[in-house]
Amino acid sequence: MTRRFVDLSIMLENDVRSDPPGFEPKITYMNHEQTPAQITGFFPGLKPEDLPDGEGWAVEQINLITHNGTHLDAPYHFASTMNKGERAITIDEVPLDWCFRPGVKLDFRRLPDGHVVTADEVEAELARIGHTLQPLDIVVINTRAGSRYGHDDYVDAGCGMGREATMYLLERGVRVTGTDAWSWDAPFTHTREKYIESGDAGLIWEGHRAGRDIGYCHLEKLHNLESVPATGFTIACFPVKIRAASAGWTRAVAIFD
Repeated sequence: MTRRFVDLSIMLENDVRSDPPGFEPKITYMNHEQTPAQITGFFPGLKPEDLPDGEGWAVEQINLITHNGTHLDAPYHFASTMNKGERAITIDEVPLDWCFRPGVKLDFRRLPDGHVVTADEVEAELARIGHTLQPLDIVVINTRAGSRYGHDDYVDAGCGMGREATMYLLERGVRVTGTDAWSWDAPFTHTREKYIESGDAGLIWEGHRAGRDIGYCHLEKLHNLESVPATGFTIACFPVKIRAASAGWTRAVAIFD
């Protein structure tokens, strides 16, 4: 049996607006010419010219937050509790069984930036693709933001999932969701305008906050979702194991048999 893999992850890189100002990753690259002293320091008497071609090693120093790059959010990111009062689990406690499951893609690229997806819109898209949700399906949403990665408006692009739509998925047993946008919720620039107009704080992070009622994880900053069909693939998204953290980076992959 031949398997095909589609990379659903963005790169960690400098100088791409993948996060709001102040939250970006910072990578310092050290090449072979810059690092011989890092090796010679371990071995008394060793000189740089003793090394093959006088080269050290290549190494990178990276300054990150756990929400840079493609990552999996743990319930602890959303609130201190989940399941209506239980302690929210951290990324090192997320069941690995949640992270290798059939994928389902909902195509919401037609929806405008800042739109908050409803349960009716989720149900209509599931009907369009002919899929009945199964417990532990990994449901990902393809938004306009996917086409804006690498552009300055990426963080502000795409629709988001509201509380109602998120609860629709969670009540049917979904425990991992994902988006190609910066956030599972609508971009903050759009939510801010709605909050200023209404004064309703319940609009802020409403999709994330659904985890207070039913604990779940979601993937953010996925990529290449337009390259996968609505169903018929498996998603692997095992997170890096960081003790007591709110998220972990992942190389999310779609696998086709």
